[in-house]
Amino acid sequence: METEVLVVGGGATGVGVARDLAMRGVDVTLVERDGLNAGTSGRSHGLLHSGARYAEHDPEGARECIEENRILADIAGVCVRETGGLFVQLADDDPGFFEEKLDACRDLGIPASVRTPDEARAIASGLPEDVERAIEVPDGVVYPSRLVAATAADAREHGATILTDAPVTDLVTADDRVVGAHVDGQIVRAGHVVNAAGAWAGDLAGMAGIDLSMNPTAGVMVTVEYDELDTVLNRCRPPADGDIVVPHEDAAVLGTTSVTVDDPDDVPEDAAEVERMVTECGRLLPDLREREIDHVYQGVRPLYEPSGVAEGRGISRGFFVLDHAERDGVSGLTSVVGGKLTTSRRMAEATADHVCDVLGVDAECRTADEPLVGVDDEERVDEYVAEFDAGGPADSDVLST
Repeated sequence: METEVLVVGGGATGVGVARDLAMRGVDVTLVERDGLNAGTSGRSHGLLHSGARYAEHDPEGARECIEENRILADIAGVCVRETGGLFVQLADDDPGFFEEKLDACRDLGIPASVRTPDEARAIASGLPEDVERAIEVPDGVVYPSRLVAATAADAREHGATILTDAPVTDLVTADDRVVGAHVDGQIVRAGHVVNAAGAWAGDLAGMAGIDLSMNPTAGVMVTVEYDELDTVLNRCRPPADGDIVVPHEDAAVLGTTSVTVDDPDDVPEDAAEVERMVTECGRLLPDLREREIDHVYQGVRPLYEPSGVAEGRGISRGFFVLDHAERDGVSGLTSVVGGKLTTSRRMAEATADHVCDVLGVDAECRTADEPLVGVDDEERVDEYVAEFDAGGPADSDVLST
């Protein structure tokens, strides 16, 4: 089998790269070892960031989030839900941090309005008595199973080949160049390979003798039965464990922790972390503490820190497109690492831009302007989810099939 570009990894970024390249007329094949969305994307908390979470300490990342938030609202249909969000200051939270975040949001053009305790409770009735004030921002919810499946279907509509249950067991190299991969017992020859394997990107790069030091961190998410919330809640304090509550139709997702792990395939469940999520998120919504837990899952962030000095929450949530010809003397391979679900389309665009430069393809990105296929029809999109085996724990409670 031969293809112009082989994309390895069927999460949001990988399928985004396949869609982008296919829309530019490139012959592209995507392979994923399991069903689509089986890794980090499908195990996120599903928060569609407005950028407010990062505004005061990562303005560039915040700008990317608000821009991509608006793009996804335009192109992703039933894959997203525009709920709005609140950053809630409780009595023991630093008022100076509230002001810093508010100013940073306004400086970056992120819509941000101060709400009194009564106004905040009118938006989210379950807030506790010690609410001091809140910032209302355009956070939302993204359903990763639907987003990944619809993006893959759109890539296929434009000519891409999408292969699930197709693990890469080795890369094929010749004269310091990656020329293909061993995929599920056969060799796929490729003019270029894109490593979009997320937290497993280091393993794939290692097959070409490249040291790509990933710093994966695990976060626990707890889904509880709760249908009274229709707004994303964030604790207005520096990022910490248990400071996000994301609403679904009849449930809420509580998150999250940040613990460095050695093996993204081996992340044991920690009962103490689950209890901490319920306790901490219960500060935002006290009723949560009495609700039944529906399920618990772990997500592993594909974090990359070039300097190798940061740990845990200190590692950049930004993304990097790595040219291994320039970086490691191995041509034919590009890695995309880091990032967030909210910015996956942007990550894919940057990666596709680079690959097109390498291949001499002169075509512009159109992924921000054209809606994903079928996204005006929930049932159709959920059929894509079933076809690509893209269902994940992050949104299993909302899928119709």
